Amino acid sequence: MTSLDKPTEDTEDARQRDARAVTEAALFEAFGGVRGMVETVLPGLLFVTIFTINKDLHWSAIAALGVSLALVVVRLVKKDTVKHAFSGVFGVAFGVVFAMMTGNAKDFYLPGMLYTLGLAVAYIVTTLCGVPLIGLILGPVFKENLSWRKRNPGRKKAYAKASWAWGLILLAKCAILFPLYWWANTAQLGWVLVALKIPPFLLAVWLTWVFLAKAPAPIDVFAEMEAEEKAEREREAATEEPETTGGRHRRDG
Repeated sequence: MTSLDKPTEDTEDARQRDARAVTEAALFEAFGGVRGMVETVLPGLLFVTIFTINKDLHWSAIAALGVSLALVVVRLVKKDTVKHAFSGVFGVAFGVVFAMMTGNAKDFYLPGMLYTLGLAVAYIVTTLCGVPLIGLILGPVFKENLSWRKRNPGRKKAYAKASWAWGLILLAKCAILFPLYWWANTAQLGWVLVALKIPPFLLAVWLTWVFLAKAPAPIDVFAEMEAEEKAEREREAATEEPETTGGRHRRDG
């Protein structure tokens, strides 16, 4: 290795580290991080714990909905983003409505299971259509929007791989949960569902990070727009300046 090679390699390593750091931060923002996972798991955990102890659907449902609302209030008080907490409230609310309407405590989990199945299908179908869902989710976070579709094929390929990973992992999760919905009792289904909340999610996020960390850097379309606007202003200023100078010369003459 020559003295000229080392700075180039160091620069490339620095770029890769920066890309990984940006990817980690984007995934953390998009999927809520540790706090988002806690907000996702806690209502269901509380529901199945109370139901396992006293078999009371109403108290279990009220407790789950109450803790979901409390998590939203905490975020509002701290002026944090509430999108993950709100999604938890809506999911719990739908589960409570289903369970109360049918009188079957297992139906508390049914909306979430159907959502998981629908999301798995969406990941796979959008990837087959050439617009992988994970790219639609993360594109705005990386400030690239849809530039990866036509202008960054390596990144599109990484998004496709990540979307396949999400789709297949969620389908595998559904393959476990739906038979249990028919064959297991409420407590058994609930505990398995709680156990499967975090590990598949972490696996999918990790695979997404692996694929994107090796992909080309995102194209910052916002920076491009700002540069174009700046160049346009400079052109307009350059056009106006000769006209003003010419008018001044005519008046002086």
